[in-house]
Amino acid sequence: MRCILRTETEPYFNLAAEEYVFNNFEDDTFMLWKNDPSVIIGKHQNTFAEINHEFIEERGIKVVRRISGGGAVYHDHGNLNFTFTSKGDPTHLVDFNKYNLVIVNVISKLGIQVETGPRNSLYINGRKISGNAEHVYKNKVLHHGTLLFNSDLNNLEKAIYPANLTYEDKAVKSISSKVINISNFLQQSLGIDEFADFIITDILKSDSEAYLYSFSEEDIRQINLLKDEKYTKWEWNYGYSPAFSFSTMFLTGDQSLQATILVKNGIIEDIKVDENQSDIAEVIKLIDSLKLVQLRESSIEEALRDKYSTEQLSHIIHSLFVGGTAEQLNKINV
Repeated sequence: MRCILRTETEPYFNLAAEEYVFNNFEDDTFMLWKNDPSVIIGKHQNTFAEINHEFIEERGIKVVRRISGGGAVYHDHGNLNFTFTSKGDPTHLVDFNKYNLVIVNVISKLGIQVETGPRNSLYINGRKISGNAEHVYKNKVLHHGTLLFNSDLNNLEKAIYPANLTYEDKAVKSISSKVINISNFLQQSLGIDEFADFIITDILKSDSEAYLYSFSEEDIRQINLLKDEKYTKWEWNYGYSPAFSFSTMFLTGDQSLQATILVKNGIIEDIKVDENQSDIAEVIKLIDSLKLVQLRESSIEEALRDKYSTEQLSHIIHSLFVGGTAEQLNKINV
């Protein structure tokens, strides 16, 4: 088995590296890696419904979609990620326990009892330390998961729980769980890099054919190409979301306007309003300004900056990404 211990922490690169390894390495592979603060979205999720947009923008947290299913997870330098890729019988590739038990057994050697539980996750004392997902193609499977070691759980909670908007869609929904860090249960002083070294050393010892591998220059070139063509793209990370709608409230002059926004491929396809709620000219102006625009701050700013004041534009963006009551919108600092 090929074992890779990565020090690169850019989320776009690391998600591209997973897909590259899956598509190009024929032998079984195990990889350990960390990401800068980021939210990683499941392939079939509605990104807009999974993130706290305001918090993520303020903190510069990256949002990246992965090729596996499942729910959204938060990564930072206190979270260690593991990836297995292997070939097998196409009818028996999905086997979460096969890979989870490898991790359970390694951590048990630190004197910590880890249990498998609901939705193929790992738990200590009933609290989640690891979420897992898989991607299968033909005769190959990619299994990956998180390991909360000493992650910032406050940022985790704030980053992946949206506040005021309710979305209607057929996307896979994340399920919240009570989480805890592995470091709380250590009987010895251990940093996350030492934890990673412990895991990969144990993997190497347990498999006589296992060996350490570092990406070649050609590997890195190909991964960066995939990163630039896919993983840094808004169209993949946001626009790939299934079609959805959501209701929000706009302030139009001294009145509020309730609207339902219909979005497909990340683009605002239609806006439905009760035209009796506000001045008809203002309604038409808003609809015409937003239709066929990406639900993306930079795109909205470009489309609306010549039609609305800075204050009005700030309220519109807040309504589209954060939401709230008319009273809350009136209190926005612009």
